[in-house]
Amino acid sequence: MQIQDLPYPDPGVPDARSGPRFLWWLFRNQLGGQLKSLAWGLLHFGSVSALPFCVGLAIQAVVDRSGTRLALAGGVMVLCCVGNAIGDTFLHRAAITNWITAAARVQQLLARKTALLGSALTRRVAAGEVVAVSTGDVEKIGWFVEAVSRFTAAALTIVLVCVALVVYEPALGVVVIVGLPVLALAVLPLLPRATRRADVQRDKAGRATELASDTVAGLRVLRGIGGEELFLDRYRGASQEVRHAAVRSARMWSLISAIQVLLPGLLLIAVVWHGVHLAREGRIGVGELVTVYSSVMILTYPLRHFEEIAMAYSFSRPSAKRAARVLALERATDTAGSRGAEAPAGDLYDPATGLLASAGRFTAVVCGDPDAAGRLAERLGGHPSQKGTSALLGGVPLDELPLKSARTAVLVQDKDPVLLSGTLRELLDVPASGAVLAEDALAAAQCDDVLAALAQGSLGAEDPMEARITERGRSLSGGQRQRLALARSLITDPEALVLDEPTSAVDSHTEARIAEGVRALRAGRTTVVFTSSPLLLDRADRIVFLHDGDVAAVGAHRELLHTEPRYRAVVTRETDEETATAGRPERVPAGSEATKSLTGDGRDDDRDGALSDDAVLHRLEEIEETA
Repeated sequence: MQIQDLPYPDPGVPDARSGPRFLWWLFRNQLGGQLKSLAWGLLHFGSVSALPFCVGLAIQAVVDRSGTRLALAGGVMVLCCVGNAIGDTFLHRAAITNWITAAARVQQLLARKTALLGSALTRRVAAGEVVAVSTGDVEKIGWFVEAVSRFTAAALTIVLVCVALVVYEPALGVVVIVGLPVLALAVLPLLPRATRRADVQRDKAGRATELASDTVAGLRVLRGIGGEELFLDRYRGASQEVRHAAVRSARMWSLISAIQVLLPGLLLIAVVWHGVHLAREGRIGVGELVTVYSSVMILTYPLRHFEEIAMAYSFSRPSAKRAARVLALERATDTAGSRGAEAPAGDLYDPATGLLASAGRFTAVVCGDPDAAGRLAERLGGHPSQKGTSALLGGVPLDELPLKSARTAVLVQDKDPVLLSGTLRELLDVPASGAVLAEDALAAAQCDDVLAALAQGSLGAEDPMEARITERGRSLSGGQRQRLALARSLITDPEALVLDEPTSAVDSHTEARIAEGVRALRAGRTTVVFTSSPLLLDRADRIVFLHDGDVAAVGAHRELLHTEPRYRAVVTRETDEETATAGRPERVPAGSEATKSLTGDGRDDDRDGALSDDAVLHRLEEIEETA
């Protein structure tokens, strides 16, 4: 695999059982590139290590006044220099290719896993952790995969040089062959501590990244409550912890580097001391002494790769562990599916609560617990509950459908939908049946003012569809983002559409028009809306009221207002005391939560005085009929 061939047609199925297994899987899948890097590495290190022999041969030829051997030494030295240049060039090329292709493979695997899990990913792994894995961790993993072949070439070169020294000059070669393993293994006792410090640094960096991600995501809210300084202080403290951990880690690695410099120097002193004594006794020549001395000095270069591979593994092992943890996550349902690919049709049913959304009808669900409503929406989208129960569409469990079919059959829009950056046309370019046009979806979601605002803020774009949307739609208000997300969901035209509080950020008049638009556009399609808004509830074909995790009542909105006190309490935002005294003619102050909920946002009713329970219900009917 070359860089120009990226991305991979298929990155493969990773072995995500552990970090080391994942690294080994990456190495095996790049065996061709690793062997190529190994070959160029042997040429490079071999050429460098052969230079001392050429120098020693040349010096001895001068001492012996042999022109033939001097010319031979010069020719071999030229070959070594050429081999060194070629080997170094192509080793670097092969190593960088291995690094980039390994990192690209990991990124493709992470992207595929993200697409598979969808919104469930950030509920199982922190968003900051996902960002850290897909950026810094990917580079560290690629570094180790690339360094393995260079380390292998360096280790083989050291072995060959040691054998050559023993054959060339046994008296000095034995000293070298005994000393080099000590040099290579001397730092091993320090590696566990260095690894632990590197892990601490990485964990603190991950928490700092997560904090920064959360701060950026909630910047608008932070500014609204004046909390910028609080979170800035928190991030400053987290970054200082990262700095202190990095300093502690760097100290350990500097100690390892110092040992890697000190011990070869001691070995070099020992070789020179012993070699001088042998030369004075006449047992070796000057050229042989220079050869052994130069060889030991040159071997410090490949020896550095022992330190590098230790550092690369120490940094990449926790990174690979985190990447493997993300890649090991599985969708709660069977991706391939045990049933056919054709999406079923029919009623949408949740066995856990007994909720039944009839096919082709507009069903509204009222639940006093927002968390329970969110979990129910997830189940309706094909994510089984902790007990393993899955929603059924047309009697078919959604977790038995292939992932693509399940997402085609049921689409869930949660409370906080994400808008991707790009043009509005690109935002609305989603998999769809083709039966719903973008213009119709935008009109149903009441996006006329949103289009005008986008056109004004996009350097005078004549076509609103070419207007630019910033990251996550931060330049738009909450209501504008909500309506664009609703339009995107309507365009997909799924068999069943589940909307969780789709109009919580819009005013009452716009909400009423959205209710009519969605009802008209989704005619004949199954639509489930989680809401407590009277304006949406009054336009639903059927209301399902959930209490304590079960269906407590089913009926029309006005009917449930009169017959189900718990339903009325949720819809009108009554307190527990007001619910308990609902049977008594008590006066409700104007401006209370109950009267505010009847007017949508509380701004349309500025009357003084009080309302009785009957007047409250009558007022509700008047507002809904007017809207």
